[in-house]
Amino acid sequence: MKFTILITLSLLLLGCATPVSHTNISLSTYDKDTEYGVEKRDDGFGITVYYSRYQFIPESDAVATACKSQLTAIAWEHSDKTGKEIQPVNEQRIRISMGRNGFSGITSCQANAVVKWK
Repeated sequence: MKFTILITLSLLLLGCATPVSHTNISLSTYDKDTEYGVEKRDDGFGITVYYSRYQFIPESDAVATACKSQLTAIAWEHSDKTGKEIQPVNEQRIRISMGRNGFSGITSCQANAVVKWK
């Protein structure tokens, strides 16, 4: 009986994964699904987005797309606030890491990119 419980708990824990963090900056809340952080650079800024949402049926591609979309939108909003124009964010240069918590049904993504001033 104890062995069965141990195996069951081990399998459940294997179903949980968190995205790998690309940076150590503190994150601020953007909306109910999104947190973000911005790091100043001489030539622009680095931006990190943590996006997560509940999914009954896991669709990692949908979460990855939403995560990259949030990163791009927040980058443009940040540039508007600073009054400087940015170069378009190249989607191939966005680094992402995905995770899924099997207990809660939460799929999460952390995205990081460098945005350059025009």
